[in-house]
Parts: sequence; C-alpha cells; structure tokens
Amino acid sequence: MSLITPAALDPIALRDLIQRRVSPGPAPQPLRDWRRLSSATSRPIDLADLFDRPPLPAAVLMPIIDRPQGLSVLLTRRASHLPHHAGQISFPGGRLESGDADAAATALRETEEEIGLDRRFISVVGYLPDHLIPISGYRVTPVVSFVTPGFELKTDPREVEEAFEVPLGFLLDPANHVPRQREYSGVSVEFIDMPFGPHHIWGATAGMLYTLYRLLCGEGSAA
Repeated sequence: MSLITPAALDPIALRDLIQRRVSPGPAPQPLRDWRRLSSATSRPIDLADLFDRPPLPAAVLMPIIDRPQGLSVLLTRRASHLPHHAGQISFPGGRLESGDADAAATALRETEEEIGLDRRFISVVGYLPDHLIPISGYRVTPVVSFVTPGFELKTDPREVEEAFEVPLGFLLDPANHVPRQREYSGVSVEFIDMPFGPHHIWGATAGMLYTLYRLLCGEGSAA
C-alpha cells in the first residue's frame, strides 16, 4: 500500500482526493471483510457467513468538517446507559426507517436527532462500501460528507454522551493504526484500533475509517 503523500494531506488536495475516490452512490455489494485486509497475518473472513438472518439496512454519516486549520472528523461517544455498545465511539446513524428515501436520508435524519447538526451545513459527497456488522446484525452504509463550520450541536443525552473532533490527518496516519487481536465466535480475529487521547476508536467505526484510508491510498474501489 502506498502512503498518502504530504501534498494530499493539504486540506484542499485532501478534500479533492476524497471527492474523487468515494463512490457517487451506494455500492451494490458490501465489503466481505472490512478489517485489516493488507495485513499478511490477517486471515480473510466472509462476514456474510456470520449472519444467521439477512442483515438489516442502516446508515451512518461520516462528517468531515472543513476547518480552516485542516479537515477533522466528527465522532460521538454513545451514552453509558444504553443496553448495546454503551460508551463506544461511533458515527451518528441508525436503522433505515420506512419514511427514509435512501441511506443518505437515514444518515442525515439520525445525525440531526442524535447531535442536532443542521443538515443545511452538510454536503453529501459520496459513499463507502457497505460494512457488514455481524455483532449487531446490520449492513451499514457510510455516507461521506463535508460539513461547513458555524453549526451548533445539541446532543441527545438519551443516545449520546458527547461529540468530539479528531484531525483527519491523525486518522490517516498509519502510525496511529494499531492492530489488535480479539476473540469473535471462538476465533482470534485481527482488527485495527485508532486510539486518540482518552477516546478508543475501534470496531466498525475504526473499520470504516480504515476503509477510507485504503481508498485514499488507492487500494480497492468504493464503487
């Protein structure tokens, strides 16, 4: 895998690269294995085989804030009282509902509900391939967007403990991609974690960020 060049990490160049590499529409097929695919020690797993029923459609917003000092990614920490994934780092999003026209509509609605980010500040630029999440039973569409500064957030305490930003350059630096072994269904599986200060970014959230990294490095395609 080729590393992202310093020129591409310039905010303008990086923004252009993202727009060119993400898919203009949701991909017809999900990623079969969104973990650390480039690792020689990582055994490929077809995540579809781990579902005992058809996955439920869901979508998340990957909000990239266009700050003057550089691009940053807006993430949330889930409320500690939730019955599932309490306290974990995630993107705003959720399950597709009957009134949602598409994945982007779901992501925008859920973002407004969870953190109060007005969609007038959001520009959807494309999609990453769907990610299968066996532990929750979802097929998640990551909706990549740029966010104009000037917004105000109002988090819903029933769902979100806090919202915070991480510099995109930090998330795209392979020095910050930490391989971890975890037990899943009795098998030791390698994942990528991205620790950032007090926040431990792991699981599907880190997987989606790693997918973006791989696309920007020219590995694979979002289409």
